Amino acid sequence: MNTRPPAARQIVIGVVLLVVVAMIAFLGSLASMPHTDGWYAVAAKVDWSPPNSVFGPAWSILYFLIAVAGWMIWRNGWRENQPNAAQKTLTIYTVQLALNAIWTPIFFAGYPLIGEPAWWIALVVIIALILCVIWLAVSAWKWSKPASLLMIPYVLWLVFASSLNAGVIALN
Repeated sequence: MNTRPPAARQIVIGVVLLVVVAMIAFLGSLASMPHTDGWYAVAAKVDWSPPNSVFGPAWSILYFLIAVAGWMIWRNGWRENQPNAAQKTLTIYTVQLALNAIWTPIFFAGYPLIGEPAWWIALVVIIALILCVIWLAVSAWKWSKPASLLMIPYVLWLVFASSLNAGVIALN
């Protein structure tokens, strides 16, 4: 029988997930901000590349959705005095967080260190991230249909972001 976790525990896990995704966002901004006015400002970009001011709000919304989805999966897999039944899905969730966390430093901070190979490595990472988020959405369906659906804007944004990454490679 699936009962809900105690309210206090739900709040703690929700806050932890929000803090984790906020830290990923913060570390990503540390990796990107020095370069948005540097090499990225002068790099050729695809015509559909939005102004830099779009990325912060878009990612803030997506990170919130990612945290909420993780919380929903955790909550629905919770079993009293047992391991979380959604552990496999939560592992996929953790992998996508890790891939998300490394893309920005590779793409932005990697370029000054190793040049164009950083863009290619970042492209491989974002494609792996897209596949992982799709896998997460499919796996999450069993635990929380809303959590699974929250992955749709995330995947769409990642596909868009991957086109920007590929565009930088193609045009530079």
